[in-house]
Amino acid sequence: MKAVVCEQYGEPEILKLKEVAKPTPKEDEVLVRIHAASVNFSDGAFIRGKPYLGRIWAGLLKPKNPIYGSDIAGEIVAVGKNIKQFQIGDEVIGDLGGKKGGFAEYVSTTENALVPKPTNLSFEEAAAVPQASFVALQGLRDHGRIQSGQKVLINGASGCLGTFAVQLAKYFEAEVTGVCSTKNIDLVKSLGADHVIDYTQEDFTKSGKSYDLIFDIAVSHSISDYKRALKPRGTYIAGGFNPTSLFFGSLISMFGSKKIASYMGKSSVEDMIFIKKLIEEGKVVPIISKRFPLTEVAKAIRYYEEGAYGKVVITVVKNTE
Repeated sequence: MKAVVCEQYGEPEILKLKEVAKPTPKEDEVLVRIHAASVNFSDGAFIRGKPYLGRIWAGLLKPKNPIYGSDIAGEIVAVGKNIKQFQIGDEVIGDLGGKKGGFAEYVSTTENALVPKPTNLSFEEAAAVPQASFVALQGLRDHGRIQSGQKVLINGASGCLGTFAVQLAKYFEAEVTGVCSTKNIDLVKSLGADHVIDYTQEDFTKSGKSYDLIFDIAVSHSISDYKRALKPRGTYIAGGFNPTSLFFGSLISMFGSKKIASYMGKSSVEDMIFIKKLIEEGKVVPIISKRFPLTEVAKAIRYYEEGAYGKVVITVVKNTE
């Protein structure tokens, strides 16, 4: 099979499209023919081997698992004898987590990494769903404790996490303010945001307005700036690895009523099933900015890192719409 392989740490251009052995599923695994995958922040980070601490798990001198890509959508073509939930022919989506392997024609993975593909999405649309959607959900619901009627600000509202976060915050009946660049204002409005702030024209931390919850993806201000924009019992949540809020958030939160925290999303079948239901009900839609073929994964990662809105998708099998 064809796969995009990372044989050493470096910039995305070191990736190579190679012919490698098609995996054989173990007794507790399924073999998925991948139709589409999508790019996440972690792909570029792991390809570079940064932060260096991550090499403890990824491989000290070179990647242990040379095929990256976590989010996939595809069709099951073989099952191990212990598989109970799926059968050959099932269309699925999933987050492969630390094992990865999505930038390829096939991947072998366990049942608990997959859920049925939303029936109203193409494979390409479905590949845009897993990681960004459940990370946004966990940030708002589990860490932010979002409540109906709250004033919620999403900083980075047009990105891969932000586009899901705006829609999910509206699902939870919050009053949503999205922060984005000028070119993405209409997009964020179309997702349901009640208010949109163009960060090139206005600094929301200096506007005098305050919020019950700030969900921060862009991480573009200091902790003191964010605290100023919170209500007395407000919560600031940084999505992903943010050293300041992760290591000092608990200490800062001890002094006063405002909460400062950071979190790392955890792959969850239950959360993906929850998102699948919302998608099939038309309450959440994945946003795709651009599609790239498997031969152009490096270009896709560069495009994503340059500030793409929504998700960047890798088409593995053509004509998936």
